[in-house]
This record gives sequence, structure tokens and C-alpha cells, in this order.
Amino acid sequence: MKKIERIVLTLLFTLAVSTSPAWAGGNGSGKQKSKFDWSDVMEAIIQVESNGNRHAKNGNQVGAMQITPILVKDCNNILKQRKSKKRYTLEDRFSIEKSKEMFLLIQSWYNPGNNIEKAIRSWNGGANYSVRGTQKYFEKVLRAMK
Repeated sequence: MKKIERIVLTLLFTLAVSTSPAWAGGNGSGKQKSKFDWSDVMEAIIQVESNGNRHAKNGNQVGAMQITPILVKDCNNILKQRKSKKRYTLEDRFSIEKSKEMFLLIQSWYNPGNNIEKAIRSWNGGANYSVRGTQKYFEKVLRAMK
């Protein structure tokens, strides 16, 4: 019965995400069309990843959002392409504020449609995530958002 409830919840959430104008919009340009409030998603990810501990470490993933060196490099490449002089350092991963900035930058570039499911799954599984491989993580983050 629990499995059926999970499937129904996931389907309902996916339907809501795909039909909501706030989550489904975007022009694919790598820039957000309008401001989107990612606060609930970021806070849930922080709880799932580190229980709010900005000093958390797990291999090469560190900080409250468990950011890897590759993600920092990706952020810096995006900033370079946008002709920004700003750059992130590996130490910035320990700052919750800068970690959130990196999350927002990644979403604006790879998820301009502000799709919450895509944001959660890709944070865990990367840009080419698999639904099956990120399902447990996706469910944990959804539970943390309630």
C-alpha cells in the first residue's frame, strides 16, 4: 500500500509541476524568465544533505548542500560565459549563502523552466540523472518540503 501511495504522490506532483505556469515556463536560453522562489526546495535539500550542517563532509562533497568541486567549476564556467567577473572557490561550499547562490545559478542555466522535480533530481544525479537512480532522494526531499 505504501508503494502505491508513493507512486500516486509522485504522479500528482509531476502533473502539478508540468501544468503549473510558474514551474513549466522558460525559454531554454539559460536565463530565468522571472524570479522564482526556490527557498523551500533549497531548505529541504539542506536538511536531506547535511541536516543543516555547513561543515558536513562526505568525500569530495562538502557543506550544507554537499557541493562537489565539479559543481563549483561548472558555476565558474557559467559565470565566465555570462561575462561575469564573479568566481566561486572551493571554500565557498562551506557558506550556506554562497551554496544557495550556486544552486540558483545552476538552476538558471540548466533548468530555466523552474521545474522542481528536475531541480531535485539533478542536484542528486547531475544533469543526466536517471529517474530510477534519484527516486529515493527525490522522495526524501519532497518529505522534507512538507
